[in-house]
This record gives sequence, structure tokens and C-alpha cells, in this order.
Amino acid sequence: MTNRVPTRIASILINALKGGVVPRVGLEYITVGRAREIAAILRDIEMIEEGGASFRFIVGKYGSGKSFLLQTIRNYATAKGFAVADADLSPERRFAGTKGQGLATYKELIQNLSTKSKPDGGALPLILERWIAGVQASVKAESGADGDEFDRLVEQRIYAVAGTLEGMVNGFEFAKAVAAYWRAYRQDDAAMKSNALKWFRGEYPSRKEARAELGINFIVNDETWYDFLKIFAVFLVGAGYKGLLVIVDELVNIFKIPNSVTRANNYEKILTMYNDVLQGKAKHIGFLMGGTPQCIEDKYKGVFSYEALRSRLAEGHFSSEGARDMSAPIIRLQMLSQEEMYILVEKLRDVHAQLYGYAPALGHDDLLYFLTAEYNRVGAETHITPREIIRDFIEIINILHQNPQLSVAGILGGNSFEMAKGGLSDEEIHSEFQEFEV
Repeated sequence: MTNRVPTRIASILINALKGGVVPRVGLEYITVGRAREIAAILRDIEMIEEGGASFRFIVGKYGSGKSFLLQTIRNYATAKGFAVADADLSPERRFAGTKGQGLATYKELIQNLSTKSKPDGGALPLILERWIAGVQASVKAESGADGDEFDRLVEQRIYAVAGTLEGMVNGFEFAKAVAAYWRAYRQDDAAMKSNALKWFRGEYPSRKEARAELGINFIVNDETWYDFLKIFAVFLVGAGYKGLLVIVDELVNIFKIPNSVTRANNYEKILTMYNDVLQGKAKHIGFLMGGTPQCIEDKYKGVFSYEALRSRLAEGHFSSEGARDMSAPIIRLQMLSQEEMYILVEKLRDVHAQLYGYAPALGHDDLLYFLTAEYNRVGAETHITPREIIRDFIEIINILHQNPQLSVAGILGGNSFEMAKGGLSDEEIHSEFQEFEV
């Protein structure tokens, strides 16, 4: 039986999965398989905490569990004390573009900035105030000052700490914005705090407006947004976090760009980030990029069409389907095995029963019948995905719960079910899943 799942979490899990969407919470209750992949990424996270950086591509077919894995890692990282920024690419959000698409990706990442205490995004104000509170506590412990003297010492410390960012590209401007936020925080100036947050989020359309409202003659733009992510990573560590994990999914939207020059500009930006990480120019930051095999490997439009990336990312001669190097920059996801799918539908059955307050009605044989029907559909061998099986299964348990007089075989239909079994006898079905016999 699955560990007791809070009702709110159970509802989110069932509803999201039924809709074909990866839930942002509760994944730990239903995670199956992926032990080697998760272990490899968790090693990266340990390295980020120690001041290093990492860059990985998570590659899998549609519905293979790629986005599920990315969200699982996201939840783990925030629980461990990291800040996580995530975004899906789209025609409007890329790494580079002539119409602000790179900046749009940055805005989405900062909007979705999450921490353990702010898991649904929008954590920027919390992070800034936690940083200021940490400086105040440190000054109070060291000096015991209060009143104007305390404010003066805090401001000194803030400028001193922010000054450490000035050695980074665009660090001076970032430090000025931090100091501006501190002044607004001290004076309880809501308008100035809002302006500072607007600047951090990349929402100023021109330098003129930023200078007039904030006194900073610089804004985040298409060229500089990646530098600001690196600064944020260092700043976050100063605020008491372990580092910054940046998750970007749907790389296929770069592959779909019709203009070859625009595609190349996007791949050039990926190359810049990748090189920074490997050459030690980035600290306390990790990147996870999610994409399909085609958008990575296609030699005309994919990542591998950009030779500088292909030569860095292509596998060596010794990797095979059963023996891959898990420290390589590309982690390839295989479809969940039938055995792993059995465990997953069993977990989903229990979560559904907890959500609606009934004893699970589907037994071992029912689950075997359902999976046998799914895997024996025409074309299933090459095209069926966990997403499809999950949606079908949740539909069946919903129907069974709402119509308790029905059975799995009854829902699937006698004749169609026999066809789905592919002519297998009940004994043969059991032998296919025999390791689940207790």
C-alpha cells in the first residue's frame, strides 16, 4: 500500500496525470525506476553545492517521463535548500532571438524561481529579504548596535557583500539594485521595492526608464540575461541557499525554428553556457535541458547540426543500450519496463483509493489484464508511452469507482480484450508478469 498521501496532493496527482500533465507536487509518492539517472543528477547537485557547476541534457521520446524526471529533480533540489528556476521554451521563449525571445526566457525563469518555502514560484522577494535579514542578524551579533548606527553598519555590510559581485560581468549593476532594494526595505518604500524587483525580473523596456525610476543605467537584455543567472547563483549562496538549478524543457522549439541563422544563434548560446560550466567560469549553478532524441540528434536542424556542440556531446564508441556512461552530458531515458509500469499503476490505484476513501478494488489479476491489453494494442511495441498508459488507467479506475458493478474485463470489452491479449491464454499472461506473483 502506498504511504498515506495528503488529500490535496492526491487530488493534484490524479487530475494532472489524467490530463496528461506532469504535477509539480507529490511526485515522490509515485516515482518508479530512473534510479541510475536520478543518482547521476543528484551527484551533480552535490557538486553544485560545493561551488561547481553542471550541464546535462535529459533526452527522451514524448511521454517517456522526461518532464516527470525534471520535476522530480526540481522538487528534490528545493527540498535540499536550492533555488530552482524552470521554464518551457516556446516560439516566444528561446535562448536568443531578434524580438526579445532570450529575455522572455529569463523573465519566465525568474518568475518561476522557487524555494522550499515558496515551491510554486515567485520567490524573488523572499530571497532578497532573507539575504537582508541574514546581513542584519550578522551585524547585530557582531556589534550589538541599534538605531542609526545599526542601519549604517548594515548598509556598509550590504555594500561590502554586494561588492563581491562586482568582479562578475554586470555584477556592479546587480549590486546597485541590491542596495536599492535594501534602502527601500529600510524605509518601507513599497514603490521603490517594486521598481527593484522589476529590474531584477528584466521588466524594464529601456535604460532610460530604469535610470529614472531606480538610478541604474543598465537593464537585463537578450545579450546579458545568462550573465545575470550566474550572478543570481552566487547571490543565492550569500542568501543561505545551496545554489541555483536552472531547468529548461521543450528544446524541440529550437529544432522547429525555420530560419537556420536563428537556430544557429540559439545553439551558440547553449554552447556558451556549456563551455562556461566545463571551463569553471560558472559557480553554484546547474543546467538541465529537456528534449526529444530528434531535436538533439537531427543533423540538419537539431543540436547536432551545430558542429561545435555535436563534437562535445556525441557519445563515444563504447556506449550501448545496456551500458551507458551516466556522467556523459546527455542522459537518455529508456521507456519504463513493463515491470516498472506494473508498480506505477499499483501506486496510482492506491492513491486514487485514498483520494476517494475506498478500499482498492483492483487486484493483482486486474492490473495484469489491464497492462496486457495496453501492451498488446496494435503498434504498442514502438509507440506506447507511460503517459498514455497512465491516462488510460486513471480513466478505468474513475469509471470503476463511479460504476462499481463493472469490471476491468467488462470495461475493456470481451472480444476487444481477447484481441488485445493477442491470443495469449491467462496462463501465458501470468508468466509474462510472473515476478509479481506473491
